[in-house]
Amino acid sequence: MAKNDDYDYLYKVVLIGDSGVGKSNLLTRFTKNEFNFKSTSTIGVEFSTRTVSIQNKKIKAQVWDTAGQERFRSITSAFYRGAVAALLVYDITKRESFENVDKWYKELRTHGDKKMVVMLVGNKSDLKHLRSISVEEATRFAETNNISFIEASALEATNVDTAFTNVLSDVYSILNNIQQQNDDTANSSKTNQTTSSASNSSSSANKKAPDSIKLGNNNLKETKPNKNCC
Repeated sequence: MAKNDDYDYLYKVVLIGDSGVGKSNLLTRFTKNEFNFKSTSTIGVEFSTRTVSIQNKKIKAQVWDTAGQERFRSITSAFYRGAVAALLVYDITKRESFENVDKWYKELRTHGDKKMVVMLVGNKSDLKHLRSISVEEATRFAETNNISFIEASALEATNVDTAFTNVLSDVYSILNNIQQQNDDTANSSKTNQTTSSASNSSSSANKKAPDSIKLGNNNLKETKPNKNCC
């Protein structure tokens, strides 16, 4: 793990889902490698950070957790602002938390960036014997909405790092591709401007030049290189 004060990029990641699905413990497991057995429902908003290495770049993840209760939803716009990724969390033992996933996903798409990377996370995989939602059912939801899916356990630290690093890697790849496209567009624009300028100069010269020039024409002058290049 890299130092939190030394990073190349800062990415905001939000955790959304019903109260009690384990969002806070996913946050603390990823950022502090801690688990609180007496964890209570989050009131308002809290966030923590961790810096990881993605393709030789230091990515600082600023992970935000918010209350799942409806009475705290007035913070929605500020919560999503600037977020580039989201973990959509449900409890694999609570059918209602999965049924509400669609509501949370729609809210995310309404208030968040349309290109935000989203992963569906079935938390508490350590309680498989109490499972209420099958892997197949969750997979269908993820495929229908074109998002990724993973089951994890904050208690056992299973797939927690994988979930976060996967979305961070996806964000880095997307933003890196956008930057590359912007650079290519800028370079292409410069090339076109140079070509256009050269073409205009050539056009002006052709208007003044004869139809043909003999190599022995004494009127031709040597063009000296410009020393004030670039």
